[in-house]
Amino acid sequence: MIVLKNMYHFSSSLIDATHCQDYYDKNWHAVGSTWRNSACMDCTCSGCCESYSTPVEFPPDCIKVFDSDACEYIVHKKDDPTVKCP
Repeated sequence: MIVLKNMYHFSSSLIDATHCQDYYDKNWHAVGSTWRNSACMDCTCSGCCESYSTPVEFPPDCIKVFDSDACEYIVHKKDDPTVKCP
C-alpha cells in the first residue's frame, strides 16, 4: 500500500495519513475504509487478503474454475459444467 499524507503533516507515521493506494488497482481509498479490488482481494490500508477459499479436495471427475465476477471457485463435472460437485 502507498500512503498519502495530509499535505500539512509530513511525519513518517501512519497517524497523519488520509488515504492509501491499492497496490493492484492503483485506486486511492480513505484510511479506515474497506474495499474489494479487481483481484478479488478484501483490503484495508493495512493490507489485503483473498476474499475466497480455494477448493483442494473434490472428486477426480470434477474440476475447479474461478469465477472472477463472483470472486469464488466453482467445482463442477469435467464433462458437464452444469453439474456441480460436492
